[in-house]
Amino acid sequence: MAQEKQIVLVPDFISVREVAELISASPIDVMKRLIANGIMASINQQIDYETAAIVIEEMGFEAQSASAAAAKAERERQREQTTQTWRKVYDEERREDLKSRSPIVTILGHVDHGKTTLLDTIRRTHVAEGEAGGITQHIGAYRVTHHGKTITFLDTPGHEAFTQMRARGAQGADIVILVVAADDGVMQTTREALSHARAANVPIVVAITKTDKRNANVERVKQQLSENGLTPLDWDGDTFVVPVAAVRGDGIDDLLEAITLVSDDQEIYANPEAEIATGTVLEARMDKQKGAIATLLVFNGTLKRGDNIVAGNAYGKVKAMFDESGKQLREALPSTPVAVLGLHTVPNPGDTFETVDSDKTARAISDRRQAAAEAAEVRGGRAAVTLEEIFAQVRQGTAKELNLILRVDVQGSLQPIVDHLKHTEENAEGIKPRILSADVGNISESDVMLASASNGIVIGFNVEPDTAARRAADAHNVEIRGYSVIYNLFEDIELALKGMLQPVYANKTIGVAEIRQLFRVPRIGTIAGCMVLDGEIRRNAKVRVKRGDQVLGEDISIGSLKRMQEDVREVRGGFECGIGLSNFDNYKEGDRIECYVSERVS
Repeated sequence: MAQEKQIVLVPDFISVREVAELISASPIDVMKRLIANGIMASINQQIDYETAAIVIEEMGFEAQSASAAAAKAERERQREQTTQTWRKVYDEERREDLKSRSPIVTILGHVDHGKTTLLDTIRRTHVAEGEAGGITQHIGAYRVTHHGKTITFLDTPGHEAFTQMRARGAQGADIVILVVAADDGVMQTTREALSHARAANVPIVVAITKTDKRNANVERVKQQLSENGLTPLDWDGDTFVVPVAAVRGDGIDDLLEAITLVSDDQEIYANPEAEIATGTVLEARMDKQKGAIATLLVFNGTLKRGDNIVAGNAYGKVKAMFDESGKQLREALPSTPVAVLGLHTVPNPGDTFETVDSDKTARAISDRRQAAAEAAEVRGGRAAVTLEEIFAQVRQGTAKELNLILRVDVQGSLQPIVDHLKHTEENAEGIKPRILSADVGNISESDVMLASASNGIVIGFNVEPDTAARRAADAHNVEIRGYSVIYNLFEDIELALKGMLQPVYANKTIGVAEIRQLFRVPRIGTIAGCMVLDGEIRRNAKVRVKRGDQVLGEDISIGSLKRMQEDVREVRGGFECGIGLSNFDNYKEGDRIECYVSERVS
């Protein structure tokens, strides 16, 4: 295996002298490399990160953005802090402070299977403290009572919202209700929702809805559930499966009883007296009169009016709190949803919140998070979870499992791949592969979001990601690896678990220019007057020259790039420019110049 390159952290802008100092090289050597890439820079001149990275890579080092690294470290610190916050309520030394809290329940399932109707019926018949009919505003969650016990429902059904909360570090929910219509059965979206619930490691209660319909078939649904690993209790399984008819109200009490029984087995505790109140943001909006209004769900501690809080990048003081019936509250105990006034801006749904000791502290934390978010946006969002990164974690001993989302073309291919990966899991000594979801069909946006929330990787066999999935993968830096040969898939996974797989790079065309006119310049050579037809031409990229389908030259550096007599770094589609190529002038009018960059590919 090739020797690993030394990693160098490079700021967004850096002088030539500082580049040389970073890699212990001569500034003259750095300047020569810059000239070879068509860039004339003095020893004290500032160059951007992309340009410095090219030179550093050519001189045998691996360049990484310092701002992106700082942003990643800050995100990891926040995630670890959030994780520790959730965990510390279960510390043995504080066991005497813990008290049972109400379970938090979310409802997932296929569209039009009756999720909203079920929620409406529960709300109408069981709203806590007899507040039925008194709801004056929608705050994204509400509490119900069943035999004296309180249950908190998240009124944000859909596995996308549930997974987005997890992706942002929130606990999400304690119990998931999976809704399946008796007349329709288990659908693709049902299986997706089941995968998201399992990835979150939360118990599942199944509600079979629409049992009052003429074509309802509860036994068929139970059979489908068993095939997906949810065997009902009356079939000698361990899953509560409750038939309900939400319109008539049948089975609602049985469903609430099942939730109560499951919660009793889960040890759902919190410390109301904790110094720091923590929770998650369910919804947020900007009101013209009241300012930012955020719906917060408290997980631990007690949120009080007047507390200073930080919610994601937002901060402020709790000026007022309202429950789901519009009643003002002075404090909110664990598992209580409240609408809060006083934040300086609108936080994102799924952000975690915590109380702090002062407004100054809150502002400082918010500023630090905002700076980290901006740096991450400049460098492409969150750090990508790739197989190569998993290998590094293997070597460091920090990785314990490799989360996989598997999509294949036909059912005949699915089982052999799953069996092989499970066999690999059983025999793995260190890191183990964990299949979060395995199904037939193209890669969807839901698959990408599941991978994002679980730090997983999407594996496709003879399938392609759809447009929405590609956009989501780019936005969330999720790796999608495609295979057409099953043995290549097995080999890559096994090498990944051993930390031996090497990244693969390929050239990606980013722009095409057509030569319209040639100019002979004394002591310089031939300059091609071009029109950029598509994409962009970058000065620090490589090009190939083509005449029809014939490639005249490849891996050529751009010596000069001008627009209107001015040196420029890039020229976009629709504009004219002058291009001078290093050590190449064997072109004529009508030839095309293709500009490309080298990128890691799946």
